[in-house]
Amino acid sequence: QVQLVESGGGLVQPGGSLRLSCAVSGSIVSIYNMGWYRQAPGKQRELVAAITNGGSTNYADSVKGRIAISRDVAKNTVYLQMNSLKPEDTAVYYCNANVARFGVVRADYWGQGTQVTVSS
Repeated sequence: QVQLVESGGGLVQPGGSLRLSCAVSGSIVSIYNMGWYRQAPGKQRELVAAITNGGSTNYADSVKGRIAISRDVAKNTVYLQMNSLKPEDTAVYYCNANVARFGVVRADYWGQGTQVTVSS
């Protein structure tokens, strides 16, 4: 079993900052890609940022320059630093990890989601 535990969501004013964390635990052989997705009401889930185990990153165009993804490999933890937040960043944010377990094909696992609300 693989578990993803998220923290750091909440209410923030426009222009403010939040840092999301996601820790992965379980019988893990290796974690490959990790990422953050978000889903706003009435919209499909979209990729915000992703990072490989080698440190390569990808960002949605809408968040480039404002949001940074990072990873602590030793702690099996991924972070999302969000700055200059806008109301349109309001969404449920989901952590994702591509995980290999012994005797099991690599698969994607998801966190429970954490609400980020940007409002005055």
